[in-house]
Amino acid sequence: MSGPTPVPRVLLDREELTARVTGLARRIAADHPDGVVLVGVLKGALVFLADLARAIRGVDVQLDFLAISRYAPDSGRVRILQDLELDVAGRDVVLVEDLVDTGLTLAYLLQHVRDRGPRRVELCALLDRSARRIVPLDIRYVGIELAADAFVLGYGLHYAERYRNLPVVVEADRAAVVADPDAYLALYGATRPSARRREAAS
Repeated sequence: MSGPTPVPRVLLDREELTARVTGLARRIAADHPDGVVLVGVLKGALVFLADLARAIRGVDVQLDFLAISRYAPDSGRVRILQDLELDVAGRDVVLVEDLVDTGLTLAYLLQHVRDRGPRRVELCALLDRSARRIVPLDIRYVGIELAADAFVLGYGLHYAERYRNLPVVVEADRAAVVADPDAYLALYGATRPSARRREAAS
């Protein structure tokens, strides 16, 4: 018989997220007084990007997005599914990710953006798991460093498209979520569907 689902640990609560995002926004504004294009990598960076853009003060901010496929099993490569719509030639760009791991995807996207001729491109990640890095990257703006084995959910990060809209970042048990993707629905303060069905039947 399996034991109870391990309780997730909150890595970044709402106040800590606000503080981290505000700090990154201040640095980006200071580094780009002439304006900046924030390019979010969909879908994971969407929540972080929205808060980051709102927190930048005193400079012009424009937004764009890139979306990529999963790694193809036969090639180990990704494809661009949604490309930039803005012309970034001669402009300052910050490529925004929720989490950077091996760096393979971000290195590919970095070169893709550089090929558009921006004045400069910098990288921003809320979470950086540099212990797993394969491709060297200079990430100028980092929220926090993650342990190599940390499995995180919330604030854009997901498993099976669940938990993206949690307002916090939690470190969860990977095995528990793989076994039951609904394992942590209680984080929303709601009863799990199976429990609701049991209650309705009682």
